[in-house]
Amino acid sequence: MKKIEILLRNILLKLLLLFNPVKKDFTKPVINSHSNLLFIRLNRIGDALVTTPLIYEIKKQIGCKVYVLADKKNHFIFRNNPSIDEVIIFDKGIKGILNINKIIKEKNINALIDLHDDVSTTVSFITALARVQYKFALRKASASLYTNLVDRLDSQNNHVIDRVMQMASLFNITFNRNEIAVKYFPSEKESQIAKKQIEFMNPAKKFLVGINISAGSEARFWGVENYTNLLKFISKYDVKIVIFSSKLDEHFAKQIADENDLYPLTENFDNFAAAIMNLNFLITPDTSVVHIASIKNIPVFGLYVKYKTSDMIWSPYNTDFDCVLTEESNLKNITSDEVKIKLIPFLEKHINAK
Repeated sequence: MKKIEILLRNILLKLLLLFNPVKKDFTKPVINSHSNLLFIRLNRIGDALVTTPLIYEIKKQIGCKVYVLADKKNHFIFRNNPSIDEVIIFDKGIKGILNINKIIKEKNINALIDLHDDVSTTVSFITALARVQYKFALRKASASLYTNLVDRLDSQNNHVIDRVMQMASLFNITFNRNEIAVKYFPSEKESQIAKKQIEFMNPAKKFLVGINISAGSEARFWGVENYTNLLKFISKYDVKIVIFSSKLDEHFAKQIADENDLYPLTENFDNFAAAIMNLNFLITPDTSVVHIASIKNIPVFGLYVKYKTSDMIWSPYNTDFDCVLTEESNLKNITSDEVKIKLIPFLEKHINAK
């Protein structure tokens, strides 16, 4: 049934692309402080985080009203962001797509900005049906749906944030690449809770190494024995180690480290992110957490799976970074010795610099 649904959706999308092209506007769009913009970024946490530098620059330089249409899975990334006037949670399905023009009318939207790096079927339907003057996007297979496009940078050689930042040219703004950074603002309440918890766990205020063992899939779990060995050799340094895990991996975390080294489980992303922001160094297999660390320029050592793709890995932006990488489907064949060879000099550099 699911396959039939996907097939029908793709057929409908092809028909939209064929029979619903929009008139291209080759002049610079008129976007100013009186404009109301609707940015669209659905899907996951990391997807949302990498769009925040562009939104920040547009708000700072133009001063327009900024709305974000987000997903139930990632809307909280945009919450509390001073560059965003309102976050609208997308109601998935036909109802949500058909509701787009109601939002556009209520908010008096002048331009719709598709922040997706690749084609999203859902966003293509939203864009095709949206009655709005300007429709912006990176150039991709659904290009005929948009009024204004900018070339998409090669994903093999360009960071995802650089690809998203290409859209700045559509707004006639420039920026300093060295100053670009992810923006995320945990609530003050959760920030204080996380700070107190970290202080409680590290009363001696030692160099604080966070090890996040969880990622978005089982394929990126490195294994209890590997993480146990990792703790043993990092513990030889005068540092404090804090282990982070998801509820799903809690039983693994308890096998890897003592209770005193485990950050309390939380389903509150603000709390988790605020704790990460208090670290001096992060080790992680998760590509969304690295972007949180980059906000505070926290050095990151990654455990990366690059399976059947030539795209550049999602490394932290403008942040000191190193990693071990496998082109297999999981991390199982990355050995502790491989990690030590790369991690030790990288970790020592930052411990000595502290």
